[in-house]
Amino acid sequence: MDDWFLISILTIDATLRVSTPLILCAMAGIFSERSGIIDIGLEGKLLGGAFAAGAAAAVTGSAWIGLLAAIAFSMCLSLLHGFACITHRGNQVVSGVAINTLMSGLTVTLGMAWFGRGGQTPTLGNDIRFTAITFPGAEAMADVPILGPVYAELISGHNIFVYAALFAVPMAWWIVFRTRFGLRLRAVGENPMAVDTAGISVSWLRYRAVLCAGALCGVGGAYLSTAQNASFVREMSAGMGYIALAAMIFGKWRPVPAMLACLLFGFLDAVAVRLQGVKLPGIGEIPVQFIQALPYILTVVLLAGFIGKAVAPKAIGVPFVKER
Repeated sequence: MDDWFLISILTIDATLRVSTPLILCAMAGIFSERSGIIDIGLEGKLLGGAFAAGAAAAVTGSAWIGLLAAIAFSMCLSLLHGFACITHRGNQVVSGVAINTLMSGLTVTLGMAWFGRGGQTPTLGNDIRFTAITFPGAEAMADVPILGPVYAELISGHNIFVYAALFAVPMAWWIVFRTRFGLRLRAVGENPMAVDTAGISVSWLRYRAVLCAGALCGVGGAYLSTAQNASFVREMSAGMGYIALAAMIFGKWRPVPAMLACLLFGFLDAVAVRLQGVKLPGIGEIPVQFIQALPYILTVVLLAGFIGKAVAPKAIGVPFVKER
């Protein structure tokens, strides 16, 4: 019983770590898409932020500068997306795919040109990484039944990004549903003409929304290369941006359900890692390839008809043309 309890705690602990970039990207997508801008480019901004953080931290010797670089670079990509879709009213899906494709190649090219490591940035030491935060009394309580492992392993022992991702969910909910900016944000995603008639700039609102999305993706990218890992590795986002997009749709563009969907994907990924090499009674050893594909299979299955009717903002993907 104690072994199963400890395994459960460790699995939930891994779920939180795996879900962190998904939650941050899902919250980013909510800001962007609630304003009416489709954000397929979450994957590219996450990858670009990871490279910027890994490169800046390696060069400057500061993880915090790496984090700022990731946020700045990801916000620049958001501005590029906004310039194409808001200012020039381009196709939002094409723009997002272009950002993903650009980052997939540019990060590797710059990595090879700057560091000569096959697209990988130099390995970061623990002194220039975001490491786990140990809460007071965690080590002393570790041997206490039930409460000890919960406090020492589940509540304590995460890096700052895990707590930031969990904090981002109520913060996003409060901003979107309880502030004047959030009210206008939702209105511009539903009826931009009415917002414009009220004398509010639709373009400026949407630019602010995509900038919020860029900042959150940058934080998620910094987590990948300076906290979860010790360097940037090519394609290290591994489709997380797409899974976050699916989780956001699964959560019907609402922060808390989107977070729960991210935790579901993260839990499946964490369980998949523990199932590798395990022989199940009557089944035998499950192929590693199948286990690694499980989160993506779940994405398709859930979106294929298990989420009910997901009603997107009415003006999403529709360029706004101001009447004269």
